[in-house]
Amino acid sequence: MCGLAGWVDFKAKTAPQPEKLQTMSCSLARRGPDDDGIYQDDACALVHRRLIVIDPEGGAQPMREIRGQEEVTLVYNGELYNTEELRAELVSLGERFHGHSDTEVLLKAYLHWGAECLQKLNGIYAFAVWEKHAKRLFAARDRVGVKPFFFYEYNGGLIFASEIKTLLASGAVPPEVDKHGLYEMLLLGPGRPSGSGCIKGIKELLPGEYLTFDQNGLKRALYWKLTAAPHTDTPLESVEYTRWLITDAITRQLVSDVPLACFLSGGLDSSIISAIAAQKYKNEGRVLSTYSVDYEDNDKFFVSNSFQPSADNKYIDIMSKAIGSNHRYIVLDNLQVAGALEDAALARDLPGMADIDSSLLLFCREIKQKDTVCVSGECADELFGGYPWYHNPDILFKEAFPWSNATELRQNIFVDGLLGADSEDFVHAAYRKTVDAVDYLPEEDRHARRMREMFALNFYWFMQTLLDRKDRMSMYSGLEVRVPFCDHRLVEYAFNMPWEIKSLNGREKGIMRRAFSDLLPQEITERKKSPYPKTFHPEFFKKVVNKTENLLQDKTSVLHDIVNKKFLESLKENPNSLKVPWYGQLMRVPQIYGYLIQLDTVFRAYGLKLV
Repeated sequence: MCGLAGWVDFKAKTAPQPEKLQTMSCSLARRGPDDDGIYQDDACALVHRRLIVIDPEGGAQPMREIRGQEEVTLVYNGELYNTEELRAELVSLGERFHGHSDTEVLLKAYLHWGAECLQKLNGIYAFAVWEKHAKRLFAARDRVGVKPFFFYEYNGGLIFASEIKTLLASGAVPPEVDKHGLYEMLLLGPGRPSGSGCIKGIKELLPGEYLTFDQNGLKRALYWKLTAAPHTDTPLESVEYTRWLITDAITRQLVSDVPLACFLSGGLDSSIISAIAAQKYKNEGRVLSTYSVDYEDNDKFFVSNSFQPSADNKYIDIMSKAIGSNHRYIVLDNLQVAGALEDAALARDLPGMADIDSSLLLFCREIKQKDTVCVSGECADELFGGYPWYHNPDILFKEAFPWSNATELRQNIFVDGLLGADSEDFVHAAYRKTVDAVDYLPEEDRHARRMREMFALNFYWFMQTLLDRKDRMSMYSGLEVRVPFCDHRLVEYAFNMPWEIKSLNGREKGIMRRAFSDLLPQEITERKKSPYPKTFHPEFFKKVVNKTENLLQDKTSVLHDIVNKKFLESLKENPNSLKVPWYGQLMRVPQIYGYLIQLDTVFRAYGLKLV
């Protein structure tokens, strides 16, 4: 994977100065530590940072080609998983290739088909193409939103980048947070609406969206969205096709010219990926490396609850032994997890999932010392009903985000008047915007329609938060992490699968359990869903409380004037008063403190001002 940026300006008398482009490039260095390049003409500059995974010699960027009277230049962040099929088709149409990178395949696909090339791509990507003589920019983001693409438009110009920090590094984007952005951070965070960058004027391409920018202005269009269609397969056919789709998606994503490993938690999703990868490696005479994360003394302090019913180690051992992987436990120091909260915020450029982010950052950093590519099981829960809110009727039909129903709590954390009486309306409007756009079939009943709504809510909100986390924490460590459950074919099939098939035997991800029952040990296929592990150590809580209280006394901190110190103190004194997470499955009182630390970090690092 890589990092990209660009700057198009049709009215300025001078193009961006080379030193400014270099500053933007340096801000992306962690995403692409292996190589860099800059292209510039009188209207456009393109910046690229590269993490080399495939074709070190033939995949350098920006990549240019002259076709007739036009000179076309591409910058690209991502991975195509149907590269060879596309290459074969393009060769049959007369194209010639000089290397074996997917970058060259993408460039020639655009040259041959234009925007229609998007319909042919299977992969995760964000890319931009500049047509020099037409003075036209084309940019697109993958269907599921795995790879980021932020942009800022001003009169006659457009700046874009893989990360928000790079837009701010341009010096042309005011570091301001207005009321709308503040509401997004404090009422919806760490989630955010698709398309929003929270900072004033910063937007993001939606999953499955492209844009064009020329002297007539900016135009945006969706080329893909969740679309309702009849599911005509029988339950048995659905099981068989689900297995084929998942296996094909995983197998496609095991191609790499550098060392590749798998995350293994002992849960269903990562176990399926690791089992398929291990078998492929065994056939090639290799042994798969797998990794898991834990925390010092978590065996002493782990507390089972309905969201996190069991620890992982027992199941990791079962699975690693079954597939014969070379497994490594990475055990994190709890104080280091707390200390990495700031780095995690800088990686995301926004306050995030507190220690759920920082622990992943440290985990990826350790893996990177040996491997460059990992495969992970994110997003199966969103597609196949893995979360508890899919199965609890008291939550299922509630007109609210099922993972975040704590607006009153959030209001109480901050001083009176900061989050006004319109807070509930703000959150509900964000919820309704997603629900109102859901596609249904005319004959579907109330429950079937609601399951489509839940799918869309999870897909466009909770899943995007986790994909942000995975992309930023891994790329900040120079590690590429692939997510095969984000294959758009699998998303489309799951969206249209009836709930009674998806939840076979009344189980979360029931169809996946059935589809891979012969591949995995029974203990794994029967294990109740358990999320990414978090620390339960009291030293972590103590550390984040002390850090936050120091910030509250610091007049230079954004927290000083906006946090309700008395209410926060009451949470510290009685953390068990919070009966359910305030976000997701893991974020409770310690994570509130962690989130506030990250909020301070982002405002401080980027000089953000409330306007």
